[in-house]
Amino acid sequence: MPSFDVTNEVDWVEVHNAVDQSNKEVTNRFDFKGSDARIELVGKDKDRSLELYADSEFQLGQVWDIVTTKFVKRNVDVRCMERKDVETIGGHKVKQAVVVKNGIDAELAKKIVRLIKDSKLKVQGSIQGDSVRVSGAKRDVLQETIAMLKKSVTDFPLQFGNFRE
Repeated sequence: MPSFDVTNEVDWVEVHNAVDQSNKEVTNRFDFKGSDARIELVGKDKDRSLELYADSEFQLGQVWDIVTTKFVKRNVDVRCMERKDVETIGGHKVKQAVVVKNGIDAELAKKIVRLIKDSKLKVQGSIQGDSVRVSGAKRDVLQETIAMLKKSVTDFPLQFGNFRE
């Protein structure tokens, strides 16, 4: 029975390169001279996140703009980034955590399975860890399912892989 997996995989090498390029731009920009603005990659494996540091919330916004620009240039989807609240870390210095979502969480997986069931296509969706496996009798129906999911789920990046006959 043909099947495919709906996943979200972040290319950590590209994320690391984008963070390095962002730090270089922040250190070279005139409006950041003498400030403590920087971006750090924190954590290991799937629990990685970014921490943005700046001297003010305005500068933090500029650092975020730089980071998103570098991510887009390196084909890392910004929709998998979730910004947390801004924290004051002493004086006027602020930091912000940015969680990098890797994989599909349980809530989104349930939404995808529900979309598949409600579409009345002859396919089945099953949650398998941090991915959703979709199987059906015909390849054409699976391709229709991919098109429907691309149109329906726009707030989170999805990849379709592991296509099997």
